[in-house]
Amino acid sequence: MTDMIPAWVDGVLIPVEKLEAHKKGLRHKAVSVFIIDGSRTLIQKRAATKYHSPGLWANTCCTHPLWGEDSASCALRRLNEELGISGLSVTHRDTVEYRADVGNGLIEHELVDIFVADKTPDMKIALNPSEVEAVEWVDLYELAALTARKPNRYSAWLKIYLAEHMDRIFAGLMKA
Repeated sequence: MTDMIPAWVDGVLIPVEKLEAHKKGLRHKAVSVFIIDGSRTLIQKRAATKYHSPGLWANTCCTHPLWGEDSASCALRRLNEELGISGLSVTHRDTVEYRADVGNGLIEHELVDIFVADKTPDMKIALNPSEVEAVEWVDLYELAALTARKPNRYSAWLKIYLAEHMDRIFAGLMKA
């Protein structure tokens, strides 16, 4: 079974196979999550087997809602599927649209609902190796500087979020 995601074709939102949306550069819905712990955020290194942006560092998790799935439910589902994280509450912070070449003839043209969640003291992480190679807690401002200094290490969307939308996403959230 293929993953059918919401994408716009000729101005109409319809279910489209995920890989087709990327091959054609169709505008489609997406979700990104940042887990926050004080001034730090959890980032992940994408598995080397991912069909695009393999081995690059990205935000805590990101994905596409399935056809008929709401964005908040999708965010919680993917936190569990990618990182084994459950029991968090996510808060919608922004909606961002971007278009980026992600290599191998694939284009991400996404309308992204961005969510944040606070790390809980009992939060457990169990990486799904087909999705995530590693995770790391990084100071958000240091991460923004790193994505500018060493852009080849980071996903296109993470660089865009931090360079163009950081204030809107994280304003008032970080505690020292």
